[in-house]
Amino acid sequence: MPALSPTMEVGTIQEWKKKEGDPIEGGDVIAEIETDKATRSYEYNDDGFMARVFYEEGSADVPVGKLMAIIVEEEGDIAAFRDYEPQEDGSAEAEPASEPELEPPGPVAPQPFSTASVPAAAPAPAPQSISPESRVLASPLARMTAGNAGVGLSQVAGTGPDGRIIAADVEEALTSGLQPAQEPMIAPSQPAIGMSAFTDVEASKFRRVAAERLLQSKQTVPHYYLSVDCEVDTMVAMRSSINSKAKDGDYKISVNDFVIKAAAAALRKVPEVNAQWMGDKIRMFHSADISVAVQTDQGLITPIVKEADRKGLKEISENVKELAGKAKENTLAPEEFMGGTFTISNLGMFGINNFSAIVNPPQAAILAVGSSDTRTYMSVTLSCDHRVVDGAVGAQWLKEFKSCIEDPVNIIM
Repeated sequence: MPALSPTMEVGTIQEWKKKEGDPIEGGDVIAEIETDKATRSYEYNDDGFMARVFYEEGSADVPVGKLMAIIVEEEGDIAAFRDYEPQEDGSAEAEPASEPELEPPGPVAPQPFSTASVPAAAPAPAPQSISPESRVLASPLARMTAGNAGVGLSQVAGTGPDGRIIAADVEEALTSGLQPAQEPMIAPSQPAIGMSAFTDVEASKFRRVAAERLLQSKQTVPHYYLSVDCEVDTMVAMRSSINSKAKDGDYKISVNDFVIKAAAAALRKVPEVNAQWMGDKIRMFHSADISVAVQTDQGLITPIVKEADRKGLKEISENVKELAGKAKENTLAPEEFMGGTFTISNLGMFGINNFSAIVNPPQAAILAVGSSDTRTYMSVTLSCDHRVVDGAVGAQWLKEFKSCIEDPVNIIM
């Protein structure tokens, strides 16, 4: 499994573009891999043939560096790897750690992808004590499916290569009436005494990585907060005037586009903010690359408007729309969301008056933007664990709270 981003530790194989036996030319995409940030096309640089694939499509949490396929130079070498299974090193999270498979060690050292010739005969494996379940050849996805259903793999007939059990075999067995074992392999969570019923939702890889980074930021970055009220009457009037001149919907400038441009201009005037702490020095950047927080189904991501200080409002608006679309489709390239110098998080569209954001390391500052509405109000502040609640989600809760407190007749009946 290749490391396709600096923070990537595990990946999910979304799709194999090359199957076993397929020829490969240098530059071919052989797999679509979901990283901690986006889905990437993985290209192989040399010519060869796909000899062996060890993980099915959909296999999740494959550790970086884990052998997931073998590519050979000559087509005639494919047969030598038909029955080859890599020796488990205990690092794979896709299979239970307590149930290692008994598999013969092979002549090829585990690498993300290996180009191999015909191997010599493998030495006999040393005897070891293993459980009956671990002797069963099964894919990681099949083990997970069986575990979730509480059935033993020894009860399932495999239809894969050499009788290997695949996920479809488990699903077929369950459809045919296979019943869970007396003692389920995975016990259901039970609420503690006095605790209300609940549902555990598995945290995505995307959210787990974000949680680690946000927690690290709060623990290691000495945050402080400054607030100011900005009169935006002139800006709002200017925005309306600019948009009224657009022909056939050629463009539509948003309030956030103005915020991005203003922040970039301020960074040029006060370049000390456009910087990163490097331990023994401060790195100051020559251009304002503005990261813009975008909420997606997977969580929060910050695509970058490059050189925003050198762009006009129309170009900034076009960049933001394109990047936001890619973010929501999970198709951002690494350079489109990594390397910003300053971040903007805008919750004004949710009616949030003000909030404090968490610095996005290694950046030195983040601007939290609230609503431009002004009126008599009762100020409330919701503090959230960002490992669980993204800003947009917390904002939606506050929007509902605001609706209830402003029209309480709906909650007292």
